[in-house]
Amino acid sequence: MIEEGSKRGKATVEKRQLFMEMRAQNFDVIRLSTYRTACKLRFVQKRCNLHLVDVWNMIEAFRDNGLNTLDHNAEINVSRLETILSSIYYQLNKRLPTTHQINVEQSIGLLLNFMVATYDSESHGKLTVFSMKAMLATMCGGKIVDKLRYIFSQISDSSGVMVFAKFDQFLREVLKLPTAVFEGPSFGYTEHSVRTCFPQQKIMLNTFLDVLMADPPPQCLVWLPLMHRLANVENVFHPVECSYCRSESMMGFRYRCQQCHGYQLCQSCFWRGHANGPHSNQHQMKEHSSWKSPAKKLSHAISKSLGCVPIGEPPHPVFPEQAERPQELTHTVQPKPVANNMNDTMLMSSGAPTPTKSVLESPSRLDEEHRLIARYAARLAAEAGNSTQQCPPTDLSFNFDANKQQRQLIAELENKNREILQEIQRLRLEHEQASQPTPEKAQQNPTLLTELRLLRHRKDELERRMSALQESRRELMVQLEGLMRLLKDEEQKQASQSGGSPHSSPSHGAGCSMPMPIRSTSAGSTPTHTPQDCLAGVGGDVLEAFAQGVPRNLRNDLLVAADSITNTMSSLVKELHSVDDGGEDEETNMRNGGDRGTVRVQKH
Repeated sequence: MIEEGSKRGKATVEKRQLFMEMRAQNFDVIRLSTYRTACKLRFVQKRCNLHLVDVWNMIEAFRDNGLNTLDHNAEINVSRLETILSSIYYQLNKRLPTTHQINVEQSIGLLLNFMVATYDSESHGKLTVFSMKAMLATMCGGKIVDKLRYIFSQISDSSGVMVFAKFDQFLREVLKLPTAVFEGPSFGYTEHSVRTCFPQQKIMLNTFLDVLMADPPPQCLVWLPLMHRLANVENVFHPVECSYCRSESMMGFRYRCQQCHGYQLCQSCFWRGHANGPHSNQHQMKEHSSWKSPAKKLSHAISKSLGCVPIGEPPHPVFPEQAERPQELTHTVQPKPVANNMNDTMLMSSGAPTPTKSVLESPSRLDEEHRLIARYAARLAAEAGNSTQQCPPTDLSFNFDANKQQRQLIAELENKNREILQEIQRLRLEHEQASQPTPEKAQQNPTLLTELRLLRHRKDELERRMSALQESRRELMVQLEGLMRLLKDEEQKQASQSGGSPHSSPSHGAGCSMPMPIRSTSAGSTPTHTPQDCLAGVGGDVLEAFAQGVPRNLRNDLLVAADSITNTMSSLVKELHSVDDGGEDEETNMRNGGDRGTVRVQKH
């Protein structure tokens, strides 16, 4: 009991929330009842997020929930109505981007309470199918001509003629909307409303649209086109100063007095009845929903005077008067989509409207496809009959044959394209497999793997030997430098004892002496180098030993040792550079070179 009481209290609060917010907007200060009613209903439409739902989406929701199969007078309870509204808003959120998602639960609660308060004033908990369709089709977004065409499909018979009793029922339901926003005295239903709108006896679709979209429309529905004009001018900017509030710009409607020159009012001042100076509220005002510069006005006037611009444009396109009946297509096989010449006009069936070219995703697209299938089936039957009678083909059969040939050509090209793509993919895979060696290929050629492994091992061994020889060379150079110091000290002692010797001439110093080029005389050796190149980085005493002058003791031995080291290093460098061309040959040359160096040392 406590939970039921809390739910009822919550429902009462939600029921009053929308009306409290609407009263806070202070729409009652608007002087004219037409603008006041349109502003209130526009507020309800935006507050419930119905302006985001197109009329075609609304029709699709009706069909998804099975309302097109129910009688107009059938009743549905509030729980099923809530389910229908939930499907409408959840489908809307799927179409909207993530940054513009709406609060579905809040929208459902506001709209459900508004509909119950409008059409279930006696709290029966039920609404008729027709009242729900009329309300949602009127308050949703979209073009007014599409809404009126859907409404006409609901109140006309199978021959496309309006049923006055159904139109009277529509007026009863739709005029409950102004009553719900406290504008019933201005736009209430009367028994003479139908004849006031249509004094004619037979009303077709175009006549219905002409009357309801005329300027001015019928008095009981004058707020309906105004609500759509309000939606279109909400963001229109007019760079004009208001003559009353002195605002330098206007948003929305702009009103120009037909008697006072240059007197213009913004929509807020005009709706509230403000006037100053010689202007009076009794003067005739012209409503402008867009801004045109003086130059554009002049060019438009000149074009109009020259006949380049039509003087009177129809408010809506002209539609066929006779509506096509739906075909029985239960056992019809649907062909592939083909290019067809659909008319720009829409054909209204007795159950629901059919879409134009611009509305490709409309819910009645399936009906149009069914009609096309039926037409093609009829053409095939006619073509078969003509072939049996040996009659010349008609234009329709010729066009159908041309379309058939085009479809066959397109199918062949698609198959060829598919085969080419498959061949390209196969070649790409083969190329990738051939360019990338796999372990399986390596296993198929073990000899190649063995040779590669031996070459790498040989290269590592040669690098190690090269490092060892370089270290030995460095140690030998250090020993040579020590021996040269000993020789120098011995010569200085001998010079001091003998009192002077040509060997102690200053010209033999390390800084003034010129190294003597000495070449190797060994057969088969590599190109020789000077001792100075071999002893780069060694002290001056070693260089002095190889300078020109009188031969000294141990000089020949040092020359032989230096030459042997040089030849050995050259052989190693050559072997390292040619290791990839043949490891065995280089090893032989290296061994032969080393033997020659050894023999040369023993010979000297």
